[in-house]
Amino acid sequence: MTPNAPAGGDRAVATNRRARHDFDISETFEAGIMLNGPEVKSLRMGRASLVDSYARVRDGEVWLEGLHIPPYQSADQRDYHPTRPRKLLLHRAEIERLLGKTAERGLTLVPLKVYFTRGLAKVQLGLGKGKREYEKRQRIAEREQRREIERSVGTRRGDR
Repeated sequence: MTPNAPAGGDRAVATNRRARHDFDISETFEAGIMLNGPEVKSLRMGRASLVDSYARVRDGEVWLEGLHIPPYQSADQRDYHPTRPRKLLLHRAEIERLLGKTAERGLTLVPLKVYFTRGLAKVQLGLGKGKREYEKRQRIAEREQRREIERSVGTRRGDR
Protein backbone atom coordinates (compact mmCIF):
# COMPACT_ATOMS: atom_id res chain seq x y z
CA MET A 1 0.00 0.00 0.00
CA THR A 2 1.37 3.43 -0.91
CA PRO A 3 1.93 6.03 1.83
CA ASN A 4 -0.89 8.31 0.64
CA ALA A 5 -3.42 5.52 0.08
CA PRO A 6 -6.50 5.66 2.31
CA ALA A 7 -7.42 2.71 4.50
CA GLY A 8 -9.36 -0.19 3.07
CA GLY A 9 -7.31 -0.71 -0.08
CA ASP A 10 -8.53 2.48 -1.76
CA ARG A 11 -6.00 4.32 -3.90
CA ALA A 12 -6.04 8.12 -3.77
CA VAL A 13 -5.51 9.89 -7.08
CA ALA A 14 -5.89 13.52 -5.99
CA THR A 15 -6.67 15.29 -2.73
CA ASN A 16 -7.85 18.82 -2.11
CA ARG A 17 -5.68 19.90 0.79
CA ARG A 18 -6.95 23.48 0.78
CA ALA A 19 -10.56 22.37 1.26
CA ARG A 20 -10.22 21.74 4.99
CA HIS A 21 -8.34 25.03 5.33
CA ASP A 22 -10.94 27.09 3.46
CA PHE A 23 -14.12 25.28 4.58
CA ASP A 24 -15.53 23.92 7.82
CA ILE A 25 -16.60 20.45 6.61
CA SER A 26 -19.61 19.05 8.49
CA GLU A 27 -20.51 15.95 6.43
CA THR A 28 -18.90 13.81 3.74
CA PHE A 29 -20.42 11.80 0.89
CA GLU A 30 -19.03 9.27 -1.55
CA ALA A 31 -20.13 9.54 -5.17
CA GLY A 32 -19.25 7.79 -8.40
CA ILE A 33 -18.06 9.81 -11.38
CA MET A 34 -19.22 9.40 -14.99
CA LEU A 35 -16.02 9.28 -17.04
CA ASN A 36 -15.04 8.16 -20.51
CA GLY A 37 -12.25 5.65 -21.21
CA PRO A 38 -9.24 7.95 -21.65
CA GLU A 39 -10.20 9.90 -18.52
CA VAL A 40 -10.16 6.70 -16.46
CA LYS A 41 -6.74 5.76 -17.86
CA SER A 42 -5.40 9.21 -17.06
CA LEU A 43 -6.78 8.93 -13.50
CA ARG A 44 -5.20 5.50 -13.08
CA MET A 45 -1.86 7.13 -13.87
CA GLY A 46 -2.51 9.48 -10.93
CA ARG A 47 -3.06 12.56 -13.04
CA ALA A 48 -5.83 14.84 -11.75
CA SER A 49 -6.17 18.17 -9.95
CA LEU A 50 -8.95 19.28 -7.62
CA VAL A 51 -7.74 22.90 -7.45
CA ASP A 52 -10.66 25.30 -7.98
CA SER A 53 -13.15 22.46 -8.39
CA TYR A 54 -16.61 22.42 -6.86
CA ALA A 55 -19.86 20.47 -7.07
CA ARG A 56 -23.36 21.77 -7.58
CA VAL A 57 -26.87 20.40 -7.80
CA ARG A 58 -28.45 21.36 -11.13
CA ASP A 59 -31.71 20.03 -12.60
CA GLY A 60 -31.93 17.25 -10.02
CA GLU A 61 -28.39 16.00 -10.76
CA VAL A 62 -25.04 16.64 -9.07
CA TRP A 63 -22.24 17.93 -11.31
CA LEU A 64 -18.53 18.21 -10.55
CA GLU A 65 -17.04 21.25 -12.22
CA GLY A 66 -13.42 22.30 -12.51
CA LEU A 67 -11.87 18.85 -11.96
CA HIS A 68 -8.84 18.86 -14.27
CA ILE A 69 -8.00 15.49 -15.82
CA PRO A 70 -5.21 15.93 -18.38
CA PRO A 71 -5.54 14.00 -21.64
CA TYR A 72 -4.23 10.46 -21.89
CA GLN A 73 -1.29 10.48 -24.33
CA SER A 74 -2.29 7.38 -26.32
CA ALA A 75 -5.90 8.45 -26.83
CA ASP A 76 -7.55 10.68 -29.42
CA GLN A 77 -7.46 14.25 -28.12
CA ARG A 78 -9.48 16.13 -30.74
CA ASP A 79 -12.69 16.64 -28.74
CA TYR A 80 -11.18 16.41 -25.27
CA HIS A 81 -11.90 19.08 -22.65
CA PRO A 82 -9.87 18.52 -19.43
CA THR A 83 -12.18 20.56 -17.17
CA ARG A 84 -15.58 19.60 -18.58
CA PRO A 85 -18.44 19.19 -16.06
CA ARG A 86 -18.74 15.57 -14.95
CA LYS A 87 -21.92 14.00 -13.60
CA LEU A 88 -21.73 12.49 -10.11
CA LEU A 89 -23.66 9.35 -9.28
CA LEU A 90 -25.63 9.55 -6.04
CA HIS A 91 -28.91 8.09 -4.81
CA ARG A 92 -31.99 10.25 -5.35
CA ALA A 93 -32.51 10.67 -1.58
CA GLU A 94 -28.92 11.91 -1.17
CA ILE A 95 -29.36 14.41 -4.00
CA GLU A 96 -32.59 15.74 -2.46
CA ARG A 97 -30.87 16.10 0.91
CA LEU A 98 -27.90 17.92 -0.62
CA LEU A 99 -30.22 20.21 -2.58
CA GLY A 100 -32.06 21.18 0.59
CA LYS A 101 -28.91 21.79 2.61
CA THR A 102 -27.09 23.82 -0.03
CA ALA A 103 -30.13 25.99 -0.76
CA GLU A 104 -31.35 26.49 2.79
CA ARG A 105 -28.20 26.96 4.86
CA GLY A 106 -25.77 28.34 2.31
CA LEU A 107 -23.52 25.29 2.49
CA THR A 108 -21.16 24.37 -0.34
CA LEU A 109 -20.29 21.01 -1.90
CA VAL A 110 -16.50 20.72 -1.97
CA PRO A 111 -14.64 17.78 -3.56
CA LEU A 112 -12.11 16.49 -1.03
CA LYS A 113 -10.56 13.49 -2.76
CA VAL A 114 -10.65 11.45 -5.98
CA TYR A 115 -9.81 7.78 -5.53
CA PHE A 116 -10.42 4.24 -6.77
CA THR A 117 -12.44 1.68 -4.77
CA ARG A 118 -12.68 -1.85 -6.14
CA GLY A 119 -11.70 -0.52 -9.57
CA LEU A 120 -14.32 2.25 -9.65
CA ALA A 121 -13.49 5.96 -9.67
CA LYS A 122 -15.08 7.77 -6.73
CA VAL A 123 -15.04 11.29 -5.36
CA GLN A 124 -15.43 12.23 -1.71
CA LEU A 125 -17.60 15.33 -1.33
CA GLY A 126 -17.67 17.48 1.76
CA LEU A 127 -20.61 19.62 2.78
CA GLY A 128 -19.09 22.69 4.31
CA LYS A 129 -19.38 26.35 5.12
CA GLY A 130 -16.67 28.76 4.02
CA LYS A 131 -14.35 30.00 6.75
CA ARG A 132 -13.62 33.67 7.21
CA GLU A 133 -10.04 34.91 7.10
CA TYR A 134 -9.83 35.50 10.86
CA GLU A 135 -11.04 31.92 11.52
CA LYS A 136 -8.23 30.57 9.33
CA ARG A 137 -5.61 32.67 11.16
CA GLN A 138 -7.00 31.59 14.53
CA ARG A 139 -6.81 27.92 13.55
CA ILE A 140 -3.20 28.29 12.39
CA ALA A 141 -2.28 30.01 15.67
CA GLU A 142 -3.89 27.19 17.70
CA ARG A 143 -1.97 24.59 15.70
CA GLU A 144 1.32 26.43 16.25
CA GLN A 145 0.64 26.62 20.02
CA ARG A 146 -0.11 22.91 20.14
CA ARG A 147 3.16 22.16 18.33
CA GLU A 148 5.12 24.33 20.76
CA ILE A 149 3.57 22.52 23.75
CA GLU A 150 4.32 19.11 22.22
CA ARG A 151 7.87 20.21 21.43
CA SER A 152 8.49 21.39 24.99
CA VAL A 153 7.00 18.23 26.55
CA GLY A 154 8.84 15.99 24.08
CA THR A 155 5.92 13.83 23.00
CA ARG A 156 6.25 14.48 19.33
CA ARG A 157 6.31 11.59 16.88
CA GLY A 158 10.01 10.69 17.10
CA ASP A 159 10.38 11.20 20.87
CA ARG A 160 8.14 8.37 22.06
